[in-house]
Amino acid sequence: MSESAEWDIVSGVGQTALAVAACRAVETLRENPLVRDPYATGFVLAVRGPTLPLPVTPEEADNDEVFPWPVFITYTGVRSRFLDEFLTAACGAGIRQVVLLAAGLDTRAFRLQWPDGVAVYEVDVPRVLEFKDQVLAGSGAPARSARRPVAADLGGNWATPLRAAGFDPAAPAAWVAEGLLPYLEDEAKARLLAVVNALSAPGSEIAIEYTPTSLESMRAYSALHAAIDERGVDLDPAEIWRGEHHEDPVARLAGWGWTISVTPLADAAREYGRPLSDTLPEAMLATVLITARAIPASG
Repeated sequence: MSESAEWDIVSGVGQTALAVAACRAVETLRENPLVRDPYATGFVLAVRGPTLPLPVTPEEADNDEVFPWPVFITYTGVRSRFLDEFLTAACGAGIRQVVLLAAGLDTRAFRLQWPDGVAVYEVDVPRVLEFKDQVLAGSGAPARSARRPVAADLGGNWATPLRAAGFDPAAPAAWVAEGLLPYLEDEAKARLLAVVNALSAPGSEIAIEYTPTSLESMRAYSALHAAIDERGVDLDPAEIWRGEHHEDPVARLAGWGWTISVTPLADAAREYGRPLSDTLPEAMLATVLITARAIPASG
């Protein structure tokens, strides 16, 4: 088991999952929101304190004098909206297995309208899923699909527990890698995609958030360092966004016979009427949303 299996929700990468939940909570309350997540606030309030002063309302986000939440909320909203639409279309076309890789505090099993027979597999480390289950149980939230948490480390053997939870590699699946690849070294990315490919029947689909440029702009982002310094947040950008990234999911998937489409996240933002702010880190402005479909090698 790798070090990542010991993450919890209030340290290291776990805090980024809480920050994303805060972004969804705020976006939900905006006029004409890109995403509606009525459960996100519960996650934030369960741990919010002096060193994690995360916003849950537009007013709190807009009035934060240290961190520019609104620009990140828009980014998160655009990404979430795009992936919601991807999953809705995939399941509308007949796919009945959804796998959320590093699901974190994702609540799509609860907030999206799913066709009958859909199973949503949420793969993440045990302590994150335990926190998530505890908060959701307290809210009485009803799942709108067959929700199947899979406690597994994506750096290890996660295919076995996924199959044990009921996943059928002979049937098509829709995979989502949201907010995941920037935290993985190239070797880990390659292993992850290889497992996905091995488990994907023809007709399977995948959506990946991918940053094709150096992550240095994220590691050096001054507003993040200001928030860390002023509020004593236990987060090291150089530790969670390690190394350079050269593994290209497009080339990898194309080599296995997947058909590929690439959408710059900035283009999706303009299409939704919520353009990205140029004050975001360069790496985030360069983000692309990759969607791909598995076909037989001879297809």
